[in-house]
Amino acid sequence: MKALELRYVWEWPVRLTHWFNVIAIIVLSVTGYYIGDPFVSVPSTNSYVMGWMRFLHFVFAYVFAISWVVRIVWMFFGNQYARFPAFAPWATREGWKHIVGTFNYYTFLKKKVPYVVGHNALAAMAYSGVFVLFLIQIVSGFALYGQFQPGSFWDSAFGWLLPMFGNQGLRLTHHIIMWLLIGFAIHHVYSGWLMDTKEKNGVMGSIFGGYKFIDPDEE
Repeated sequence: MKALELRYVWEWPVRLTHWFNVIAIIVLSVTGYYIGDPFVSVPSTNSYVMGWMRFLHFVFAYVFAISWVVRIVWMFFGNQYARFPAFAPWATREGWKHIVGTFNYYTFLKKKVPYVVGHNALAAMAYSGVFVLFLIQIVSGFALYGQFQPGSFWDSAFGWLLPMFGNQGLRLTHHIIMWLLIGFAIHHVYSGWLMDTKEKNGVMGSIFGGYKFIDPDEE
């Protein structure tokens, strides 16, 4: 039986921001949906349910924004699996081979997925798009937040978006992206499980401990 190498792939900032994002997206989705369409009946306004929902939404909006900034910064200082080039496989010829090979595997045209230690090519490109959606969600959310405090930092930073896209336009964008991220999260868990089953390299466990089982001969 071939000996595998245990390698530290996902550094602690990557894992920490991943789990902060998971918690933040869950809380923001539940509270955000409630803010837009209250689904809890209360006997009186003294229950302050909407107030708590808004408070939690704003707190975790900051958590989400800080987590995003930390992850982007780590793209400059992290290891090779966390840096910007890892998320732009289309920029190299080798990257394109992995893109095509991974696409062929996902569409059942090939039985074997191209070997990678970090993210596969299509996953990396998808995560790049998700980072952009995160940014749009953060900016649109704080623009809506700032309109209730004219002259505040958030109003000054993003208030110009309101006359450009309108209040309802930003709200609709914010709402649609929420559902896109929920859909992505479902697929993310499924694809992680699939790769863990097929590659048998500890993909699912690696997001907790950071280590994966690597075949040096395949690199």
